[in-house]
Amino acid sequence: MLNHLLSWAIWLPIFAGIIVAVIGSNGARANIARWVALFGAIASFLVTLPLFSGFDRLNGGMQFTELASWIPALGLNYHLGVDGISVLFVILNAFTTVLVVLADWQVIQKKPAQYFAAFLIMSGLINGAFSALDAILFYAFFEGMLIPMYLIIGVWGGPRRVYASIKFFLYTLLGSLLMLVALIYLSRLTGGSFAILDMQAIPQIAKSTQILIFIAFFLSFAVKVPMWPVHTWLPDAHVEAPTGGSMVLAAITLKIGAYGFLRFILPIVPDASHFFAPVIIVLSLVAVVYVGMVALVQTDMKKLVAYSSISHMGFVTLGLFLFVNGTLNDWGLKGAIMQMISHGFVSAAMFMCIGVMYDRMHTRNIADYGGVVNTMPKFAAFMMLFAMANAGLPATSGFIGEFMVIMGATEYNFWVGMLAASTLIFGAAYTLWMYKRVIFGAIANEEVRQLKDVNGRELLILIILTVAVLGMGLYPEPFIAVVHQAANTLIEQVAQSKI
Repeated sequence: MLNHLLSWAIWLPIFAGIIVAVIGSNGARANIARWVALFGAIASFLVTLPLFSGFDRLNGGMQFTELASWIPALGLNYHLGVDGISVLFVILNAFTTVLVVLADWQVIQKKPAQYFAAFLIMSGLINGAFSALDAILFYAFFEGMLIPMYLIIGVWGGPRRVYASIKFFLYTLLGSLLMLVALIYLSRLTGGSFAILDMQAIPQIAKSTQILIFIAFFLSFAVKVPMWPVHTWLPDAHVEAPTGGSMVLAAITLKIGAYGFLRFILPIVPDASHFFAPVIIVLSLVAVVYVGMVALVQTDMKKLVAYSSISHMGFVTLGLFLFVNGTLNDWGLKGAIMQMISHGFVSAAMFMCIGVMYDRMHTRNIADYGGVVNTMPKFAAFMMLFAMANAGLPATSGFIGEFMVIMGATEYNFWVGMLAASTLIFGAAYTLWMYKRVIFGAIANEEVRQLKDVNGRELLILIILTVAVLGMGLYPEPFIAVVHQAANTLIEQVAQSKI
């Protein structure tokens, strides 16, 4: 089994999802479907744990590799493997899926079986995207994960769900087509191989070609991250998506874009990456500063946290392109990966908290709340912690990535470091101001007086997320140790010119 861990991590949740869909949602079957979905999610998470424990931290290359011929005539292989960068995302994805099934356990009454099935299938497809070492296999998984997400938003979302799901789908699809063209072109340079490692090893690519390939990849992955100005689909998608949809969207799906930068753009076209780095740094700083200000004026809690996600992902793209003296900055790169993992925990926790309140009051408007601490003290304590983590408080996971990226940005340029650090102020401003208006103060709305504190299921999810946020914040070493070698290998790759 250890030889096929990645296949298990991909196909187990997909098969579990199909079984859940077959059980269906009629009458008593709905409960059976919920339990099967939960067991499927937990089993899928457990098969990813040996990836962490058995991972060789001194090896910067691919591990747990699998290779089988898929379409020999086209030279396509079923080729899987993870390095220190992707292994954490596979585990994070499986972990989030368990929480999502628990989060929407009672909430979803309309076709629950199909809902959980969509999540499980999506979890498998996302794991496939993170572990694919064949470019077309990556593309198949990358596109495939759009479909369940599209259904989740379009069927179980809010009043404007159809608009949000179509916008989400079109935005991400348009970008991906250019990526496919770039991948087909690169396979010609490798002599017909679609292996991602072969593409990374192409010795020479002319600078003009590199720039075109960069633009094609960039448009595809920037929409996914999403970077400013192609970010507008995300607030709409978040607002309309159910709680679980928002958790997965923020915690995992956004990371695929940044992962594309790490896996494709930086190693394959290093000279173009160097050339465009100032542009990306400017776009990232706009996302960090401007989008942080946009978050301040939001009246809808979900929209506020969605804009906060864009601002935090701006940090990630900033860290990935900090070239100091022609080489990638070590602090920036590792900080960006840490920020992605941390944002997975924190954003999932924030959306969970909003989901808990929405289930009780059926409104996300900040003005409809106030004084929640009087009726839900336990919940208020948890939300306080996650709000602090969102603002990047030391001892929470939010601080680790941000601190490392700010270190890298300051090495690159003092003013870039200053602007990047301003996010700590904006982040604290919009997060804590929202917290103050929702949680503190006198009870103005009678409905708030009737609220019940968190039940056992919600408490369990919040405790698990607290352990993740504080654990990573207080002891980030295990995460950094896994990433360290793979990041160093990537820095070496990017340092070699291909002109």
